This record gives sequence, structure tokens and C-alpha cells, in this order.
Amino acid sequence: MEVPVSRAVPRSRKVLALVAGAAALAAPLALAAPASGAEAAAGAYTVTPLRFTVEAGGRSCAVDADLYRPAGVDAEHPAPAVLATNGFGGSKNDGSTDAIGKAFAERGYVGLVYSGLGFGKSGCLISLDAPETDGRAAARLVDFLAGALAADDGTRADFVTRDGAGDPRVGMIGGSYGGAVQLATASVDPRVDALVPLITWNDLAYSLAPNAADRDTPGVFKWQWANGFYLMGEGQPLLVPSLDPSRINSLGCLHFVTDACDTVRLLNSGRYPKAATEKMLAYARSVSPVSYVDRINAPTLLVQGQADTLFNLNEARATYDRLRERGVDTRMIWQSWGHSGGQKPGELDLGQGDLESSYVGQRILGWFDRYLRKNTAADTGPAFAWYREGQSGYGTADGVPALSQRLYLSGDGKLVDNRAKVAEGSRRYSNWLVPTSHSESSLAGTIGLSDPRPYDTPGTYLGWTTAPLAAPVDLVGAPKATLKVDSPAAERVQDSGDAADKLVLFAKLYDVAPDGTKTLVNRLVAPVRVPDVTRPFTVELPAVVHRYETGHRLELVIAASDTAYSGNRGVKPVTVASAPDDTGTLELPLVQGAVG
Repeated sequence: MEVPVSRAVPRSRKVLALVAGAAALAAPLALAAPASGAEAAAGAYTVTPLRFTVEAGGRSCAVDADLYRPAGVDAEHPAPAVLATNGFGGSKNDGSTDAIGKAFAERGYVGLVYSGLGFGKSGCLISLDAPETDGRAAARLVDFLAGALAADDGTRADFVTRDGAGDPRVGMIGGSYGGAVQLATASVDPRVDALVPLITWNDLAYSLAPNAADRDTPGVFKWQWANGFYLMGEGQPLLVPSLDPSRINSLGCLHFVTDACDTVRLLNSGRYPKAATEKMLAYARSVSPVSYVDRINAPTLLVQGQADTLFNLNEARATYDRLRERGVDTRMIWQSWGHSGGQKPGELDLGQGDLESSYVGQRILGWFDRYLRKNTAADTGPAFAWYREGQSGYGTADGVPALSQRLYLSGDGKLVDNRAKVAEGSRRYSNWLVPTSHSESSLAGTIGLSDPRPYDTPGTYLGWTTAPLAAPVDLVGAPKATLKVDSPAAERVQDSGDAADKLVLFAKLYDVAPDGTKTLVNRLVAPVRVPDVTRPFTVELPAVVHRYETGHRLELVIAASDTAYSGNRGVKPVTVASAPDDTGTLELPLVQGAVG
């Protein structure tokens, strides 16, 4: 049944509800009375619920969708289409997800918004946006937009602009789980014309068990985020009751594909033998853009959140770099908010539908105007832009800033700007059998709970601090630390055949105010499972955008543990030594000022 809707329809005030509790927090869809001619001119549209039966991943899956059709769009007056789906745990009815259909229908686009496989009333197992499952399912919806596939009730679309027979002009937009599916779809269906993935992943192995020193060595389990999503997924048949047998896995899982369940179980086991770990890493990467980005040719506007401990800015940077290396038109924006909160006044709130009022919204409209409406005069913006809190507007550049200043770790705990200033000396810390450092409670920002300030327990960490800054310093990007540690206890067991025996530590960068108050920017840390404690190793910290004010100091910290992650097996004391000709370093990507 088609339901007419006018531009006056109320909108949810939630931003993209992409993680736990999304469906419960989103406002319900409100439908207005049939639109008059004047209202049609102001952006009226109809909404038609549809169901599709598609083959994906070797199963027959039901897909629950809503078709948004602008008034006046028909076979004689076609319009390009926008395809979107929900974040993990949500559905097409989330206030933020259906807002996509509303917002673009009001602007003359055909919208097709659907519940992802395993969510809402759509069937089949959760397969983590696998290209051959979730990507193929979305490609069948592209077939519908091309007029080549009918919905289960016989509805066909003959009103979408086409670039050729069977080739509709279609873009995709959505966040988190609804962002990765765009990349998966474009990797299996070249008909997709433009992508706008928000706050999504590049490599799930890095996302859920990051190793900031070596992605080939198993990382440190991000247990809070991973188990939160796992429980949310397994609870779908209870949260959204369904008798659809395609939603039940009889091989040990309830609602995920078996490989996904096996991955979470291995990570929770705390033991990472070589064969099982290699299988886990291979699976996580097979459902990640890192494994298929070379098959993506659709112009891509990546939007990633600075406040995001689930999928940090480094994830978008990895996708951005690879797409640009291949010549794909790719731009990247680092906005304020992500999975860990961070919404700021004037920033994009997609649930509001008012894209014109924010920088990111304007960039999205320009992107689709260029690639879906084929307006060659449309401004698609700079290659890279970042949100600058407390400063006017976004910063822009032709690329991500390079590392520009190197600091040195001195034996007296100072962070100095010249190797000659390094004092010879060594210092020691040790882990306890319980976590002694805190960065975040992972779901707190998502569901609006308070979270204790970050802390480190004396004796379980080491820090190196600069002198007070003589002028402000602006950091934009991922700092890099090169370290050398001594840990005989870790050295004795690191070749046991179980990667869990290797040394674990956490690198992070604080802003220390003149009164001694410390700020861990966006609560981001770099977990490391040291590949070999007898050799130096390099740590890529999570990218940040931050101004260090005059009088403030930078502090690099190495901590033994973190409450949001798994830690060391056993007690492994660590010593760090420094000498002018042999010491660790910290490199910074600065766009203004210098430390010294």
C-alpha cells in the first residue's frame, strides 16, 4: 500500500542510531494526510512497503523494504535512486534509517530503504556484510531499481533513471553496518554509481582485535565492543520474534553464520594457537573491505567519526588510501561524532533530514548531485576535511597530513625534541592480574551512560612528557611511536606457539593541562601484542584531531592493561631504557606549531 507523505512529517531527532538500542531509541514513522498540489511541490512522496525474496550466500532470504517515491516521478520523468540499510541491531524502521528515505525523497530521489539480512523482518543469518551474501542481496535490490526484478507482490520500478539496459543510476548511504554493506555491494555490482559510507570498518580483524604494531600478529581482544554486538545479534530472534527458519543457525550459533560465532569464541577463549588464529584472521578479513577494495570502482565519499573507539579514523584512512592509489575518485571527511558519541552543534544529524545545514550534509548532497544527477558543476569538495572543535569551520587539505616532527623518549621521563637532550636511564613497570588502566566503557557513549575519566595506576605504566608548549600545536592524523622494551618473562614464552603468550601493552597520547589534569583525546588507545620483544617495533596510534594549547604538555604513555580489552597472560614486567644514541621516538602529524 502506498502512503502519501508531505515534507511536514515529524522527524526523529536521533543521529544515526547505529549500535545497541538503535531501534528502541528511534522515533516511530509518522505519516501525514495525502499531499495537496502545493505540498507535492514542496517535497511530497509516497511510501510503499515491499518484500523481496532473494538468493544470497546459498540461502533464500526475505528482505523487508520501503520504497520512497517522490511525487511526479514516473516512467516519463524518472529520478536517480538512493539505497540504504540499517546499522547493526537496527532495521529499516529506525528513526535514522527511514530518515534517509525521507530526506532524499524530499529532494527528488527515489529511496529504497531495507532491513539488513538477519535484522528487523528480513530473513537469513547475520553474515557481517559479506560481499557474497549481504552484497549480493543488495545487488538484487539494484535489479529491482533497474526494473529487472519485481517485488514479491509484483511491484516493479520503471521510474528510476537508467544509464543503460538493466543499469539504474543508484547511490548508497548509511553508517556502520550500513556503511560496510555499500563497499561489499560495490565490490560485486559495478552498477552502483556513488557511495557514502559513514563510520564503518576497513578490517574487522583490526576493529575487534587490534594490533597497532603488526596486523599479521593476532591483536588484543576488544572484548566490550565485540561481546556487546555478539549478544545483540544472538538476541535478534527474541528482540524481533520470527519463525523464519532462515534466521536460525543449527550448527551451534543462534543467529550468526558459523564462522562469525567461531571467531568470537576464539577471541573470548584467550588462547590463540596458530592454525585457529590464522583461520579467524582470514575470515574477519574476508568480510572486510581490506580484502575486496580492489574490486570497488564507485566514487566514494568516506565519512568517519573522531569520537569512535569501535571503528577509528585509521579504518577510513586505510580504505581511502587504497581507493585513491587505484584512481577511484575518493574523498574523506573526519566529522566529530562516531560510535562513542561526539555530536556537536551544527554537525550532521541525519535523523533531522536537514542536510543543507551542516558541512557534511552539504558534501553528501554535492556528491550525489555530481554522480547521480550528473551535474558536472557540482562541488564535490576537497580530498580531505576534518572537524575543528572550537575553531571556525572544517580544516581542508589535498591529503592527510604527513608526519612532520619527531620527539625522543628520554631516560628521565621527558619527551624531547632533540636526540642530544636524551638522558641515559631506564624505568620499569609491571602488569597486575587485573586491569589497572581505564580508557573507556565501550558502550557508554552509545547509550548515554556516564563513564569514569581515564586513569593509570602508578607502577603499571610509563609516561614521557614534553615541556609546556610555548604556542598552540594542532595535530591532525595518526602519531607513530617506535619502541624497544625488555621483558625476560615475555621473551621466555613468546615462541610457545600460542600468540596469547606474547607481551601486551597499550600506547596512548594525553593532553596534560597546566593544573595537571589529563585528557585522553576521544579515549583512544593503541593496543599492541608485541611480535618480538627482542626487537624494536613501531606502533601506529589512532588518528586524532586535537589542539594542544599554550602551556599544555603532550604525554606518551605505555600502560600494561586496559579495562576495555583483554590483557597479558601472566605477569610480565617491562623495562624501557634510553640513551642518546639508542632510544624510542614519537612522530607527530602537525598542521600548526611545533613541540620544543
